[in-house]
Amino acid sequence: MDDTGYSEDELIPVSALQHTMYCHRQVALIHVEQLWADNRYTAEGQVLHQRVDLEHHESRKGHRTEYAMAIRSLRLGLIGKADVVEFEETRDGSLGLVRPVEFKRGKTKPSDIDRVQLCAQAFCLEEMLGIKIGAGQFYYLQEHRRSTVDFDEELWRHTIETIETTRQIVTSDSTPPAVYESAKCDRCSLYQICMPRAVNRGGKRVDRYVNAQVRALLKEVDE
Repeated sequence: MDDTGYSEDELIPVSALQHTMYCHRQVALIHVEQLWADNRYTAEGQVLHQRVDLEHHESRKGHRTEYAMAIRSLRLGLIGKADVVEFEETRDGSLGLVRPVEFKRGKTKPSDIDRVQLCAQAFCLEEMLGIKIGAGQFYYLQEHRRSTVDFDEELWRHTIETIETTRQIVTSDSTPPAVYESAKCDRCSLYQICMPRAVNRGGKRVDRYVNAQVRALLKEVDE
């Protein structure tokens, strides 16, 4: 990164931020080792996004909606697509409210895992349009309604931290070790690739073997 920001080759996908928040090993497997697999959850998400991922726009007086809008931030080093971006004009015809809208399967999550992704989209739009965006919205399939997210200072900081962590993992060219957590690992589409249980068991066997060899060596020295 230079004084003007990141180059095109250094941009990381906005979608990687969600992978980072879910699991550091997952983001490395996907964005460093280039591995991917689908399960029911990812397949359902893909079907949902097929409805909005065709790039086009709709307009009516004072309002424009862009679908699958390409976004980027050279300052933060991000690139991606926003499911939907809504633009509203003021009475004098100038640009007024701009709102990113993200479509998700499932329902509202207690963590920031989705909110960080939406906030990052807002960062990109702010840089591209030279405006300030105060809020965005989600449409969760299970809830069949929109919910609004305010981009407050706490979410802003969390998003910046996640961007920095993601870049560190992606540029380190190494994959963090597996740590099995049933609530997350059993739902992960990369479970069979990651093999967190097998890796953990294998790691314990190696540790036991090394410790046994060290004890044997120390015993020989004492004798």
